[in-house]
Amino acid sequence: MRLFLLLIGIFITSKINLFAAEAGMPQLDSTYWVSQAFWLMLFFTLLYLALSKLFIPKIKDGIDDRENKIKDDLDEAQKLKNVAEKKLNEYELSIENTKKEVQKILFESKKKLNSEMQNKKRNFEKEIEAEIENAEKEIENFKKDSLKSISVISEEMTSKVIEMISGEPMNQSSVKASILESTKKNLNKYL
Repeated sequence: MRLFLLLIGIFITSKINLFAAEAGMPQLDSTYWVSQAFWLMLFFTLLYLALSKLFIPKIKDGIDDRENKIKDDLDEAQKLKNVAEKKLNEYELSIENTKKEVQKILFESKKKLNSEMQNKKRNFEKEIEAEIENAEKEIENFKKDSLKSISVISEEMTSKVIEMISGEPMNQSSVKASILESTKKNLNKYL
């Protein structure tokens, strides 16, 4: 700035006629230099003041606001990232715990089901054994009843056959005794 003022001062004080000053270029005429220097100084001083006091602070404030906004956004993004990572870890831990619980429940259910199946199998086997015993008893009773029925039928037939052959009824007790003796001998073959 001092150099600029010094040059203006030198031009003002010197009354040197420059080339083309007389030919119609007033800016080279030394008589107009003072007014030109004044307006030049005034214009650039006002331009400097306008730029330094009005425009540059607004631009600087805008840049600072934008910088602060970016920093705030980055800080918030980092916080959200940390929260998201924490939630993801909690989610993965929850899934892992749930898998363990499911495996535990499946193991307990399988164990309980096997136990129930064994109990039902035992009960079913007991029922089958009871049914077999009942069937064996019924078969045994049926054999005894059959033998008694056969003995009664044999007695009646024998009595009728003897009565038809001899014409006289035979003593029932002797027929019973003969049939009983015969069945005791042959009974072992059928039992």
